[in-house]
Order: sequence, then C-alpha cells, then structure tokens
Amino acid sequence: MTKIRTRFAPSPTGRMHVGNLRSALYEFLIAKHAGGDFMLRIEDTDQERFVEGAVDIIYDTLAKAGITHDEGPDKDGGYGPYVQSERMKTGIYMKYAKELIEKGEAYYCFCDKERLSTLKTEVVEGKEIMIYDKHCLHLGKEEVEKNLAEGKPFVIRQNIPMEGTTTFHDELYGDITVENAELDDMILIKSDGYPTYNFANVVDDHTMNITHVVRGNEYLSSSPKYQRLYDAFGWKSPVYIHLPLITDENHKKLSKRSGHSSFEDLLEQGFLPEAVVNYIALLGWSPEDNREIFSLDELIKEFDYHRINKSPSVFDYMKLKWMNGEYIKAMADEAFYTMAEPYLKSVIKKDLDLHKIAAMVKTRIEVFPDICDLIDFFETLPEYDPEMYTHKKMKTNKETSLAVLQELCPVFEQQEDYSNDALYQLLTTFAAEHEYKNGYVLWPVRTAVSGKQMTPAGATEIMEILGKEESINRIKKGIELLQNAAAK
Repeated sequence: MTKIRTRFAPSPTGRMHVGNLRSALYEFLIAKHAGGDFMLRIEDTDQERFVEGAVDIIYDTLAKAGITHDEGPDKDGGYGPYVQSERMKTGIYMKYAKELIEKGEAYYCFCDKERLSTLKTEVVEGKEIMIYDKHCLHLGKEEVEKNLAEGKPFVIRQNIPMEGTTTFHDELYGDITVENAELDDMILIKSDGYPTYNFANVVDDHTMNITHVVRGNEYLSSSPKYQRLYDAFGWKSPVYIHLPLITDENHKKLSKRSGHSSFEDLLEQGFLPEAVVNYIALLGWSPEDNREIFSLDELIKEFDYHRINKSPSVFDYMKLKWMNGEYIKAMADEAFYTMAEPYLKSVIKKDLDLHKIAAMVKTRIEVFPDICDLIDFFETLPEYDPEMYTHKKMKTNKETSLAVLQELCPVFEQQEDYSNDALYQLLTTFAAEHEYKNGYVLWPVRTAVSGKQMTPAGATEIMEILGKEESINRIKKGIELLQNAAAK
C-alpha cells in the first residue's frame, strides 16, 4: 500500500487565516491517522503578495497549534527544495512546461497588454476573467523561434481543446464534469519566468509524491484544469478532498474584518491554541459520537476524512469561547497562573495575593481578558447603587442590610483572624445566633466589600484577600451609603 503523503503549501502573505489553518490541520490529521508523512512547502511564486516576516508566522502558527511537519524547508526529507522560488531556480517548472509544449498541450503566447485588452471577458464567480482566443497557438514554429531569439516577452499557456469534456474526481463531491469550451487556456509560466500557482502546484505535488491534496472548495472550479495537466503529463492525479467554506454567523465568508479570522487574532484575544485547534477540527468534520473536546492525539486517532461535510461551516465565536472556557478549567493551576498573571497585574497594583485571585476566576472565564472585569473591584471599590442590597431570594433590602452591617462592624473590628474559614465561621455563627438565613448576612457583606452584583468569590474569600483594614473601610462605606439612602 502506498504511504500517504500530504502537504500544507501556504503563501507567505500575512497572518494565517482560520481556513488555511483548518486545511493544514486536516492534511496533518489525514497523514498521521494513516501513519503517513506531512510536508510543509512554501509557495512564494506570487512575489507581489509576498509579505516580509510571513514565513516566520507560518512556522510559529504551526508550532503553537502542535501541527508538526515531517519535512519542509527546515527538515529535508529528500524532496527539496521546499520553497517554490528555490525550486524555480532549478529550472523544474520551465522544463515541464516545455515538455507540454512538445506534446502540443501548451504553447508560447507573445500577446502584449494592448492586444489582450481587446479580448472579450466573462464574469465568473463575481470576477471578470479574460477569455484568451488561442491566437498564438497558431503561430508557425519559425515565428515562435524568431520571437524567442529576439527576446520577445512571453507566457506559456495551457492548450485546452475547444470540444469534449473533462472529468475530475473529488472524495466528497464525487465526479465533476465540465465542458472543455468553458475552460480558459490558463497561463502556466508568467512573463517574469515564475510559474503560476496552479501549475507549480501540480508539478510540485507530482514530483514530491503527494498522495492526498486537501484544500478549500473555492478551488473546485479550477480543478478540471489541474486534471487536464495530470492527463497531459500522463501522471496519476492525487486524491482530492475539497473542504466546505467557513462562514461567519451571518453566513458570509469569514473575512479579515471579522476580527477573529486568523489564528494570531484569536491568541491575542486570549484563546488557548489547543482550544482553537480543537474547535477548527470540528468546522466541517464530525466524529462518530457527539463528543466535542479532543486533544490533538485523540483527533489523529479519530479523524476519518470521509466524515467531512460538504455544507458550509459557521464559525460560531460564542461556541469557541465556551470550548476555550472548558480548556481553561482543565488547565493545571500553575500553567493557568502563568497565562493569567499579565491580566491580573494590569488591573491590580496593590500587594494582594494574586495566586488566590487567579484561583477564584479560573472556572469563571472563557477567555483570559475576561479576568480584568471580574477582579477590578479588588483594586478599587466601584461606585455602586444602594439598591444592590435588595435581594428577593436572600430576603434582604436596604434597611435589613444596614442593620446587619452596623451590628457586624464592631465584630469585624475585634476579629483578628481574617482567613476565609475563620470569617465564614464568624458570619454563620452570627446568623445562627440571630436566627437569620446565611444569605441574609452574607449578601450585604459581599455587596459592601465588592460593590458588585457578580463576583468571582463569596464575601469571606474577598475579605481574606482585602485584609482587615480595607474590609472594614468598605463595610463603613456601605453603612454610609445606606444611611444616606435612608435619609433621602
């Protein structure tokens, strides 16, 4: 049986889009599930779109996502070079283009911009595409050689017959047949000598023994042209798997404007790489059961590409946040603290026990920036409405809360042990002695020390962190606020 070989072949044009990361992940999973090899190839033939530093982003993204390539520019597996511009210097693309010319499957085209501008155009998927009229196909051999000898600029075009059909097979979509008359004579070698993306792709995939090609279904329309190249060379085409579109919540294509279209965007927003990878794996693929949380090793074991869907996948930001929250809950405390610390320190400047505060928020956040709004009251007591003391379930109101706080204030002043356990014992004993429910006492204390309706911990845990002096100051402010409200 042939060893499965897949490749991720990104163009270095900036941050890695979620769709590209999914392609890389699926290619990696397909290879690893079958015990095969996964290769990284850099496709930098489009020099106009090349972004400085983008190759580093590709390496960094794959490393953070845990997607390890077996061979690539930094790991020679015997199929190098693995960068298209370096492959071009070997003459490989021109060699194969000339082979097609000899077979009558391609031809030199010397048409200048002026002539091309007079040709008719068609609108294909919203883009205006020029339809070449095969003018240069009919040039005599002597004229072609004369033009080449004179150094006349040229491109090399694929020669697609005007009649008949081409059939291409995809693992998910089945056989797709198109009329050859609908296919344009696409350029294989550009006037600068660089191969086009489509041509380099086919040559590289064949010469690097790639068995499975995974890519977005926006390439389905150009796939018959790929098929014609394989047929023209007499090569066996790889197994093709075209992935469904990823859309936003409004079912529009996920664009850079969404703010969460790239892996780097998501990491900056406080998501964990493992959670992002887990979520992206489920954008178009579903396991046999309804399970949702998978480690990378578990994905390798479970990933059967036949279970990839054809319908578009919605990038549900809230679902990703939920999943990230599950990953955060499962983190080891020290690892969590390391990631939480910058957020804690951005809010809290006082000398407080940040480890204890981190433990409070760990199960209450979905992304790390959530920490800031949960803990800001530790640094400064916010201005708050005395109506917050009214709580139906706890059977408290402003009057009962004022009475409880006034009675407790001297008790707190006498209390030396400000540990959570000692304070909780103090308050529950106080409630029992007065025949109050615990909440009747704890609600006004928590409101006074936090100034918030939602806190990451209870009254006594908050007081332990604030310490005696700050806790009593806040209780007194609460009493003053309630007295002022009563006086109005």
